[in-house]
Amino acid sequence: MFKRTFAGVALALAATAFIPVQAANEQYFPLQSYRVGPYAAGGTGFFGGFIDYLKYVNANGGVNGVKLTWSECETEYVVEKGVECYERLKKGLNGAPAAATNPLSVGIAYATLDRSTADKLPLITINHGRTDSTDGSVFPYVFPLQLNPYSEVSAIVNWIGEQSGGAAQLKGKKIVTLYHGSPYGKETNEVLQILADKYGFELTLIEVPHPGNEQQSQWLNIRRLKPDWVILRGWGVMNPVALKTAQKVGFPANRIIGNIWSNSEEDAAPAGAAAKGFISITTHPSGTGFPVLQGIKAQVVDKGEGDLADPKRFGTVYYNLGVVNGILNVEALRIAQEKFGQQPLTGEQVRWGFENLRLDDARLEALGAKGLVQPLQLSCADHEGGGAVRFQQWDGEKWNLISDWVQADRALLRPIIEASARKYAEEKGITPRDCSKEG
Repeated sequence: MFKRTFAGVALALAATAFIPVQAANEQYFPLQSYRVGPYAAGGTGFFGGFIDYLKYVNANGGVNGVKLTWSECETEYVVEKGVECYERLKKGLNGAPAAATNPLSVGIAYATLDRSTADKLPLITINHGRTDSTDGSVFPYVFPLQLNPYSEVSAIVNWIGEQSGGAAQLKGKKIVTLYHGSPYGKETNEVLQILADKYGFELTLIEVPHPGNEQQSQWLNIRRLKPDWVILRGWGVMNPVALKTAQKVGFPANRIIGNIWSNSEEDAAPAGAAAKGFISITTHPSGTGFPVLQGIKAQVVDKGEGDLADPKRFGTVYYNLGVVNGILNVEALRIAQEKFGQQPLTGEQVRWGFENLRLDDARLEALGAKGLVQPLQLSCADHEGGGAVRFQQWDGEKWNLISDWVQADRALLRPIIEASARKYAEEKGITPRDCSKEG
């Protein structure tokens, strides 16, 4: 009898050893990251900043006492791997529920959009993604925070108009858009044509096949066209190659405007002298002087706990975007806790937090992020919340801001966004939410 009881206890103890320890009071962020491949510079910088911000929050007690946890799954920016990572990570970690996914990939975002909605897990596509997901009545779980692709090109056209002496002076101008041959690159072609028709400028769309190592024929075509401006909608290696090739054919760098994914140090510096004078947009300046960056430096980086392999990248454009993304994710969680309690929350509850995200100057100052993040106000109907950019110019060593905030023409874009969202809803059999009843 004794032997049997002892054996039973031993068996029970052995079984318990294989039960994963449940995370107590933790909120999980699944990271579909990419640290290898042609887009590694973007991935390592962005996820480095994101992770360092989460560490900084934990160093200050978490979010109302709830600690943040995360794990990474390498996607190499490959859609199929991104979907595999999503499925692997979506259920949380050791009992800690997932808050939101942040793949930083248009392809992966498109491929997981329906899954995220079915799983009630917010999909965050900061500065990218499906433009029509701005309409939260149709896309309740998708958030193209700060800047959707249509706002991006609208703001660029508005700035070109300013440089020309007013929007009326756009008539007759020649603008080439050199775009990455991917869903991301093609996202704005239609709205660019709408803007060209409205303002009367001549638009030429030229594709660069992924990943963008060879662009000689495209730039020879640009030299033949002699445009007033080139909008560079690049990504990764395509950007420095574009600048070097432009120099070879004699096109001036100060007539090239990089979009939000052609705006980093890693895009300009590898091009050497060819990049001097290059202009790009940004939603977040580089630099380390912001109080939140100084806090991360003191409490994470200086203690040897920073995520960046190269500490010189601290405060760069990609890194700071990761920090901004961390601020927005954590702020959404904090806001959701005000409604649902100071505890780990479900993705559905965090979604409410994103939809009620309010960042005015006072809150940004409290976060140490005034000037780093633009004021944002989201709602059921508006999952972007911002739509403004600043322009910066590369001096050969660093970026310098050359404009104040330039706003997209959101009144023009909104009907286009709603029409596209309605079409999607019809195709998918979705009944849009009545945002007037959402609280």
